[in-house]
Amino acid sequence: MLYSILFLKCPQCRQGKFLEAHPYKLSKMNKVKDHCPKCNLNYHIEPSFYTGSMYVSYGVGIAIAVAVFMLSIIFNIELGPKELLISIIVALIITMPYIGAVSKAIWAHLFIKYKPEIAKKVPNDKRT
Repeated sequence: MLYSILFLKCPQCRQGKFLEAHPYKLSKMNKVKDHCPKCNLNYHIEPSFYTGSMYVSYGVGIAIAVAVFMLSIIFNIELGPKELLISIIVALIITMPYIGAVSKAIWAHLFIKYKPEIAKKVPNDKRT
């Protein structure tokens, strides 16, 4: 499941692409496909389904902020409060598109169950 979330794969078959394009392609940033190209799962369960992923993105953002803080401690980088805040903000800005994408993937994985019998029927093609 972790691989499927981190690499933005279908929650049902864990093989098809979840997003229209790469998260850092700003013209289609975090746009979810209509259907899975592998198992034909409808990704849009109901209108505004992915609105709940905002709660997940908040948690992922907090985790990144804590990671920046912990890395500064581990590598013994002495940062004052101002420098630490700036480094956290820069890290969040850089990772913002991926945070939004992975948050939608986590949200979908919470509500759409993995079906191994469907995954076995789907041909494993590296292109999608």
